Amino acid sequence: MSESHSSAGSKERHSDELPPPSNIQHAGEGNEFVVIGNQKFYRHELMQAFGGTLNPGLAPPPVHQFANPSPLGLSAFALTTFVLSMYNAQAMGIETPNMVVGLAAFYGGAVQFLAGVWEMVVGNTFAATALSSYGAFWLSYAAINVKAFGIAAAYGADKAQMKQAVAFFLLAWALFTFMLFLCTMKSTVAFAALFGCLTLTFILLAAGDFSGEIKVTRAGGVVGVITAFLGFYNAFAGTANSTNSYFTAYPIQLTKS
Repeated sequence: MSESHSSAGSKERHSDELPPPSNIQHAGEGNEFVVIGNQKFYRHELMQAFGGTLNPGLAPPPVHQFANPSPLGLSAFALTTFVLSMYNAQAMGIETPNMVVGLAAFYGGAVQFLAGVWEMVVGNTFAATALSSYGAFWLSYAAINVKAFGIAAAYGADKAQMKQAVAFFLLAWALFTFMLFLCTMKSTVAFAALFGCLTLTFILLAAGDFSGEIKVTRAGGVVGVITAFLGFYNAFAGTANSTNSYFTAYPIQLTKS
């Protein structure tokens, strides 16, 4: 098959509605083809697993040429996570979390949620699920700390019951994050590490509230800071290229495609 014919075929296939990457098979003498659903692609026509695009596996590139929303969502997630985690780790003796409420509402919340909606437009199901969900997480966290919602006030002076309720809230997010982590186990080291550390962060924070042990909560804060840096790294990976930076990310694949 000639190069020009291959290019024309690629444009024709990309103009149609593409099926989700469910059953992936290989074909050709040198496994140069990848079969996704009923469509056959050359390997070079497919997007590889990459944290900078929050794409956990082989998938056809999006038909529409929009900017990559993943770095925006990852940056919003990472920055807000960093600030809250520093509080959870009680860095500099700070024990009041109110400074993060604005970030949780507007950057980690609203901006990340909108980035998730943008991911729906470009056809990235994983990123749309992750960013929209964590955007909603930050919005719900902000609501807990805003008196007008009356969430904390509903527990009155019973702080122990409030902590147990927050622990269930965090545990639920740990389960959801673990589900996403399972979807990244064939991606890259930095990509999988991000969701692995985030799962551990939620588990430690939930355990800290269940047990009342401040040391466990502080450990969750430390792991949360690591998670934030992994988020920044993946955001950088999706933003930096040879035209705008002397430094670019080198994705290390966990499995061979």
